[in-house]
Parts: sequence; structure tokens; C-alpha cells
Amino acid sequence: MQEVLKALAHPMRRDILAMLRTAPRTAGAIAEKFDVTKPTVSGHLNILKDAELIEQVRSGTTLTYHIRLSVLEEALGGLMGMFDIGNETTEVGDD
Repeated sequence: MQEVLKALAHPMRRDILAMLRTAPRTAGAIAEKFDVTKPTVSGHLNILKDAELIEQVRSGTTLTYHIRLSVLEEALGGLMGMFDIGNETTEVGDD
């Protein structure tokens, strides 16, 4: 969970995940959307891969990135459980 939280902490990585939510993209296509160097984008992609939030698929010399929604859903479910969110039996304290 630590790796997922670290990956989600940066706004650019959250933007990359939002882009991949709509369609898989190459690193070049992702880099075009940001005003940073390609190595910077590559670093962010590596953090997302290390957290298993994305996967890369090689086709010849092209790397295409896909979101792994199941990992994101598990992390969000874990966070909700930590804070007892969504549990209908939770009672709210008196104001």
C-alpha cells in the first residue's frame, strides 16, 4: 500500500492515471501532454509501474502503458477500510 500511496501523491502521476483510464498510451503520447522532459515522464512511469498501478506492453520497439484498475481499486478499498468508510453500521459521534 505504501508504494501505491507514494505513486498517488504526485499530481502528474494522478494525471497520467487519468489519461490511461480513457485509453492505453505510449510514453511519447503521455510526454506530449506535459511540459517536462521525457526522462521526467519516464521516472513517473517507473514509480507507477513499481506500485503496479500501470503495466507496460512491448510491441516491437513501442512500449504502451495500461492502467491496472484492480490494484487501484484494492488500494482505495484498503484506505476506506482503514477509516471505516462505507460501513453502514458505523455510528457518528454526537456533535
